[in-house]
Amino acid sequence: MAEVNKIAFIGLGNMGGPMAANLVKKGFPVAAFDLSSAVLDRAVASGCTKAASAEAAIEGADVVISMLPSGEAVRSLYLGVHGLLQAMGPEVLLIDCSTIAAEDARQVIAAAGERGIDAVDAPVSGGTAAAAAGSLSFMCGGEAAAVERARPVLAAMGANIFHAGPAGSGQIAKICNNMLLAIHMIGTAEALQLGVDNGLDPNVLSQIMGVSSGGNWSLEKYNPYPGVMENVPASRNYEGGFSVALMLKDLGLAMDTAAGSASSTPLGALAKNLYQLHGGDPINSALDFSSIQNLFRRPVGD
Repeated sequence: MAEVNKIAFIGLGNMGGPMAANLVKKGFPVAAFDLSSAVLDRAVASGCTKAASAEAAIEGADVVISMLPSGEAVRSLYLGVHGLLQAMGPEVLLIDCSTIAAEDARQVIAAAGERGIDAVDAPVSGGTAAAAAGSLSFMCGGEAAAVERARPVLAAMGANIFHAGPAGSGQIAKICNNMLLAIHMIGTAEALQLGVDNGLDPNVLSQIMGVSSGGNWSLEKYNPYPGVMENVPASRNYEGGFSVALMLKDLGLAMDTAAGSASSTPLGALAKNLYQLHGGDPINSALDFSSIQNLFRRPVGD
Protein backbone atom coordinates (compact mmCIF):
# COMPACT_ATOMS: atom_id res chain seq x y z
CA MET A 1 0.00 0.00 0.00
CA ALA A 2 0.99 3.65 -0.30
CA GLU A 3 2.90 5.36 2.48
CA VAL A 4 0.86 5.62 5.68
CA ASN A 5 1.02 9.07 7.20
CA LYS A 6 -1.39 8.45 10.05
CA ILE A 7 -3.24 5.53 11.62
CA ALA A 8 -6.25 6.12 13.85
CA PHE A 9 -6.63 3.42 16.51
CA ILE A 10 -9.90 3.27 18.46
CA GLY A 11 -10.23 0.86 21.39
CA LEU A 12 -7.11 0.42 23.53
CA GLY A 13 -7.95 -2.33 26.01
CA ASN A 14 -5.96 -5.46 26.84
CA MET A 15 -5.59 -6.26 23.13
CA GLY A 16 -5.85 -2.89 21.40
CA GLY A 17 -3.30 -1.13 23.58
CA PRO A 18 -0.39 -3.49 22.79
CA MET A 19 -1.42 -3.60 19.13
CA ALA A 20 -1.26 0.19 18.86
CA ALA A 21 2.10 0.17 20.66
CA ASN A 22 3.51 -2.28 18.12
CA LEU A 23 2.41 -0.05 15.26
CA VAL A 24 4.39 2.78 16.85
CA LYS A 25 7.41 0.51 17.28
CA LYS A 26 7.28 -0.28 13.55
CA GLY A 27 7.34 3.41 12.71
CA PHE A 28 3.67 4.14 12.09
CA PRO A 29 2.27 7.42 13.46
CA VAL A 30 -0.77 6.48 15.58
CA ALA A 31 -3.54 8.75 16.86
CA ALA A 32 -5.30 6.84 19.64
CA PHE A 33 -8.69 7.16 21.30
CA ASP A 34 -10.52 5.24 24.00
CA LEU A 35 -13.37 6.10 26.32
CA SER A 36 -11.14 5.11 29.25
CA SER A 37 -8.66 7.83 30.14
CA ALA A 38 -6.44 5.30 31.93
CA VAL A 39 -5.88 3.07 28.91
CA LEU A 40 -5.57 6.12 26.67
CA ASP A 41 -2.78 7.43 28.91
CA ARG A 42 -1.00 4.07 28.60
CA ALA A 43 -1.23 4.31 24.82
CA VAL A 44 0.29 7.78 24.93
CA ALA A 45 3.09 6.45 27.13
CA SER A 46 3.81 3.85 24.45
CA GLY A 47 4.21 6.54 21.80
CA CYS A 48 0.70 7.15 20.45
CA THR A 49 -0.71 10.63 20.02
CA LYS A 50 -3.75 11.31 22.20
CA ALA A 51 -6.97 12.15 20.37
CA ALA A 52 -9.80 13.93 22.15
CA SER A 53 -12.45 11.89 20.35
CA ALA A 54 -12.89 9.20 17.74
CA GLU A 55 -13.72 11.93 15.24
CA ALA A 56 -10.49 13.74 16.06
CA ALA A 57 -8.51 10.51 15.77
CA ILE A 58 -9.58 9.87 12.17
CA GLU A 59 -8.88 13.39 10.90
CA GLY A 60 -6.29 13.01 8.15
CA ALA A 61 -5.88 9.27 8.81
CA ASP A 62 -5.00 6.91 5.96
CA VAL A 63 -5.96 3.85 8.02
CA VAL A 64 -8.61 3.48 10.74
CA ILE A 65 -8.34 0.47 13.07
CA SER A 66 -10.87 -0.43 15.73
CA MET A 67 -10.79 -3.05 18.51
CA LEU A 68 -14.10 -2.90 20.34
CA PRO A 69 -15.99 -5.27 22.68
CA SER A 70 -19.24 -5.79 20.77
CA GLY A 71 -21.08 -5.55 17.49
CA GLU A 72 -23.27 -2.83 18.96
CA ALA A 73 -20.18 -0.75 19.71
CA VAL A 74 -18.84 -1.25 16.18
CA ARG A 75 -22.16 -0.34 14.53
CA SER A 76 -22.49 2.70 16.77
CA LEU A 77 -18.99 3.86 15.88
CA TYR A 78 -19.27 3.57 12.11
CA LEU A 79 -22.90 3.56 11.02
CA GLY A 80 -25.73 6.08 11.07
CA VAL A 81 -25.92 9.81 10.55
CA HIS A 82 -23.23 10.48 13.15
CA GLY A 83 -21.10 7.41 12.37
CA LEU A 84 -17.45 7.76 11.44
CA LEU A 85 -18.03 6.53 7.90
CA GLN A 86 -19.71 9.85 7.16
CA ALA A 87 -16.42 11.64 7.91
CA MET A 88 -14.17 9.22 6.01
CA GLY A 89 -13.10 9.67 2.39
CA PRO A 90 -12.59 6.94 -0.21
CA GLU A 91 -8.83 6.99 0.28
CA VAL A 92 -9.16 5.56 3.82
CA LEU A 93 -8.68 1.88 4.69
CA LEU A 94 -10.90 0.62 7.53
CA ILE A 95 -9.76 -2.42 9.54
CA ASP A 96 -12.04 -3.66 12.31
CA CYS A 97 -10.29 -6.16 14.58
CA SER A 98 -13.23 -6.63 16.95
CA THR A 99 -14.88 -10.03 17.34
CA ILE A 100 -18.51 -9.50 16.36
CA ALA A 101 -21.31 -11.24 14.50
CA ALA A 102 -20.50 -11.84 10.85
CA GLU A 103 -23.65 -9.97 9.83
CA ASP A 104 -22.52 -6.88 11.77
CA ALA A 105 -19.19 -7.00 9.92
CA ARG A 106 -20.99 -7.34 6.59
CA GLN A 107 -23.17 -4.31 7.36
CA VAL A 108 -20.16 -2.12 8.15
CA ILE A 109 -18.19 -3.30 5.12
CA ALA A 110 -21.20 -2.83 2.82
CA ALA A 111 -21.79 0.69 4.15
CA ALA A 112 -18.11 1.50 3.67
CA GLY A 113 -18.27 0.16 0.13
CA GLU A 114 -21.15 2.49 -0.67
CA ARG A 115 -18.77 5.36 0.09
CA GLY A 116 -15.93 3.80 -1.89
CA ILE A 117 -14.00 2.91 1.25
CA ASP A 118 -11.96 -0.30 1.45
CA ALA A 119 -12.89 -2.21 4.61
CA VAL A 120 -11.81 -5.49 6.18
CA ASP A 121 -13.02 -7.47 9.17
CA ALA A 122 -9.84 -8.78 10.82
CA PRO A 123 -10.42 -10.39 14.23
CA VAL A 124 -7.36 -11.73 15.98
CA SER A 125 -6.13 -14.78 17.83
CA GLY A 126 -3.22 -15.26 20.21
CA GLY A 127 -4.28 -13.45 23.36
CA THR A 128 -2.62 -10.63 25.23
CA ALA A 129 0.83 -12.22 25.09
CA ALA A 130 0.75 -12.35 21.29
CA ALA A 131 -0.67 -8.83 21.16
CA ALA A 132 2.31 -7.59 23.17
CA ALA A 133 4.80 -9.65 21.17
CA GLY A 134 3.37 -8.62 17.80
CA SER A 135 2.72 -12.25 16.88
CA LEU A 136 -1.07 -12.25 16.51
CA SER A 137 -2.94 -14.18 13.85
CA PHE A 138 -5.37 -12.10 11.77
CA MET A 139 -8.38 -13.72 10.12
CA CYS A 140 -9.55 -11.36 7.39
CA GLY A 141 -12.80 -11.04 5.54
CA GLY A 142 -13.37 -8.72 2.59
CA GLU A 143 -12.25 -8.13 -0.97
CA ALA A 144 -8.83 -9.57 -1.79
CA ALA A 145 -7.48 -6.15 -2.80
CA ALA A 146 -8.54 -4.63 0.52
CA VAL A 147 -6.91 -7.45 2.48
CA GLU A 148 -3.67 -7.01 0.51
CA ARG A 149 -3.79 -3.30 1.18
CA ALA A 150 -4.16 -4.04 4.91
CA ARG A 151 -1.39 -6.63 5.01
CA PRO A 152 1.60 -4.29 5.70
CA VAL A 153 -0.24 -2.70 8.63
CA LEU A 154 -1.39 -6.03 10.03
CA ALA A 155 2.14 -7.41 9.68
CA ALA A 156 3.33 -4.80 12.18
CA MET A 157 1.04 -6.39 14.78
CA GLY A 158 0.98 -10.06 13.83
CA ALA A 159 2.86 -13.02 12.42
CA ASN A 160 0.03 -14.72 10.51
CA ILE A 161 -2.42 -13.04 8.14
CA PHE A 162 -5.14 -15.11 6.49
CA HIS A 163 -7.74 -14.12 3.92
CA ALA A 164 -10.67 -16.27 5.02
CA GLY A 165 -13.06 -15.12 2.30
CA PRO A 166 -15.60 -12.35 1.62
CA ALA A 167 -16.91 -9.85 4.17
CA GLY A 168 -17.72 -11.50 7.50
CA SER A 169 -15.53 -14.55 6.83
CA GLY A 170 -12.93 -13.40 9.33
CA GLN A 171 -15.60 -13.40 12.01
CA ILE A 172 -16.75 -16.91 11.11
CA ALA A 173 -13.15 -18.17 11.32
CA LYS A 174 -12.68 -16.43 14.67
CA ILE A 175 -15.76 -17.90 16.34
CA CYS A 176 -14.86 -21.39 15.08
CA ASN A 177 -11.39 -20.92 16.57
CA ASN A 178 -12.66 -19.59 19.90
CA MET A 179 -15.28 -22.32 20.24
CA LEU A 180 -12.46 -24.86 19.87
CA LEU A 181 -10.31 -22.86 22.30
CA ALA A 182 -13.06 -22.99 24.94
CA ILE A 183 -13.48 -26.72 24.44
CA HIS A 184 -9.80 -27.60 24.79
CA MET A 185 -9.31 -25.19 27.70
CA ILE A 186 -12.10 -26.93 29.61
CA GLY A 187 -10.71 -30.36 28.72
CA THR A 188 -7.23 -29.31 29.79
CA ALA A 189 -8.47 -27.97 33.13
CA GLU A 190 -10.51 -31.12 33.75
CA ALA A 191 -7.59 -33.43 32.95
CA LEU A 192 -5.13 -31.48 35.10
CA GLN A 193 -7.51 -31.53 38.03
CA LEU A 194 -8.05 -35.26 37.68
CA GLY A 195 -4.29 -35.75 37.91
CA VAL A 196 -3.89 -33.42 40.88
CA ASP A 197 -6.79 -35.06 42.72
CA ASN A 198 -4.94 -38.35 42.33
CA GLY A 199 -1.61 -37.11 43.60
CA LEU A 200 0.17 -35.93 40.45
CA ASP A 201 2.24 -32.77 40.23
CA PRO A 202 0.51 -30.49 37.67
CA ASN A 203 3.93 -29.45 36.33
CA VAL A 204 4.93 -33.04 35.62
CA LEU A 205 1.51 -33.94 34.21
CA SER A 206 1.63 -30.91 31.92
CA GLN A 207 5.04 -31.98 30.63
CA ILE A 208 3.79 -35.51 29.99
CA MET A 209 0.65 -34.45 28.16
CA GLY A 210 2.50 -31.72 26.28
CA VAL A 211 4.61 -34.27 24.39
CA SER A 212 1.84 -36.85 24.18
CA SER A 213 -1.42 -37.08 22.25
CA GLY A 214 -3.16 -34.74 24.70
CA GLY A 215 -0.95 -31.79 23.77
CA ASN A 216 -2.80 -28.58 22.87
CA TRP A 217 -2.40 -24.79 22.93
CA SER A 218 -4.16 -24.32 26.28
CA LEU A 219 -1.85 -26.84 27.93
CA GLU A 220 1.39 -25.75 26.29
CA LYS A 221 1.01 -21.98 25.88
CA TYR A 222 -1.66 -20.86 28.35
CA ASN A 223 -1.67 -23.46 31.11
CA PRO A 224 -4.69 -22.96 33.41
CA TYR A 225 -3.21 -24.52 36.55
CA PRO A 226 -1.61 -21.98 38.95
CA GLY A 227 2.16 -22.17 39.24
CA VAL A 228 2.77 -24.34 36.20
CA MET A 229 3.69 -21.61 33.73
CA GLU A 230 5.04 -18.10 34.17
CA ASN A 231 3.56 -15.04 32.49
CA VAL A 232 0.07 -16.47 32.03
CA PRO A 233 -3.08 -15.38 33.90
CA ALA A 234 -3.16 -18.57 36.01
CA SER A 235 0.05 -17.39 37.69
CA ARG A 236 -1.38 -13.99 38.58
CA ASN A 237 -4.74 -15.01 40.06
CA TYR A 238 -6.27 -15.13 36.58
CA GLU A 239 -6.13 -11.36 36.22
CA GLY A 240 -5.79 -9.71 32.81
CA GLY A 241 -5.98 -11.69 29.62
CA PHE A 242 -9.21 -12.70 27.88
CA SER A 243 -12.14 -12.52 30.27
CA VAL A 244 -14.79 -15.14 30.92
CA ALA A 245 -17.36 -12.53 29.86
CA LEU A 246 -15.69 -12.12 26.46
CA MET A 247 -15.41 -15.89 25.98
CA LEU A 248 -19.11 -16.17 26.74
CA LYS A 249 -19.81 -13.49 24.15
CA ASP A 250 -17.85 -15.42 21.52
CA LEU A 251 -19.51 -18.71 22.43
CA GLY A 252 -22.87 -16.99 22.10
CA LEU A 253 -21.88 -15.82 18.62
CA ALA A 254 -20.85 -19.37 17.77
CA MET A 255 -24.19 -20.78 18.92
CA ASP A 256 -26.11 -18.11 16.99
CA THR A 257 -24.10 -18.90 13.88
CA ALA A 258 -24.65 -22.63 14.35
CA ALA A 259 -28.39 -22.06 14.63
CA GLY A 260 -28.35 -20.03 11.42
CA SER A 261 -26.62 -22.80 9.47
CA ALA A 262 -28.34 -25.72 11.26
CA SER A 263 -24.91 -26.96 12.36
CA SER A 264 -24.51 -29.45 15.22
CA THR A 265 -22.21 -28.09 17.95
CA PRO A 266 -22.88 -30.16 21.08
CA LEU A 267 -19.43 -29.59 22.59
CA GLY A 268 -19.65 -25.88 21.85
CA ALA A 269 -23.02 -25.74 23.59
CA LEU A 270 -21.61 -27.61 26.60
CA ALA A 271 -18.63 -25.24 26.74
CA LYS A 272 -20.99 -22.27 26.74
CA ASN A 273 -23.03 -23.80 29.56
CA LEU A 274 -19.93 -24.46 31.65
CA TYR A 275 -18.61 -20.93 31.13
CA GLN A 276 -22.08 -19.60 31.95
CA LEU A 277 -22.00 -21.60 35.19
CA HIS A 278 -18.51 -20.37 36.03
CA GLY A 279 -19.20 -16.77 35.01
CA GLY A 280 -22.45 -16.49 36.95
CA ASP A 281 -20.40 -14.94 39.74
CA PRO A 282 -19.50 -11.36 38.66
CA ILE A 283 -16.02 -11.81 40.13
CA ASN A 284 -15.40 -14.85 37.94
CA SER A 285 -16.85 -13.10 34.92
CA ALA A 286 -14.02 -10.57 34.99
CA LEU A 287 -11.28 -13.19 35.34
CA ASP A 288 -9.33 -14.70 32.46
CA PHE A 289 -11.14 -17.57 30.75
CA SER A 290 -8.48 -20.05 31.95
CA SER A 291 -10.00 -19.58 35.42
CA ILE A 292 -12.44 -22.31 34.37
CA GLN A 293 -9.86 -24.42 36.24
CA ASN A 294 -11.51 -23.19 39.45
CA LEU A 295 -14.75 -24.88 38.46
CA PHE A 296 -13.03 -28.24 38.92
CA ARG A 297 -10.77 -27.52 41.89
CA ARG A 298 -11.82 -28.89 45.27
CA PRO A 299 -12.34 -26.46 48.14
CA VAL A 300 -9.42 -26.35 50.56
CA GLY A 301 -9.82 -29.07 53.18
CA ASP A 302 -11.65 -31.57 51.00
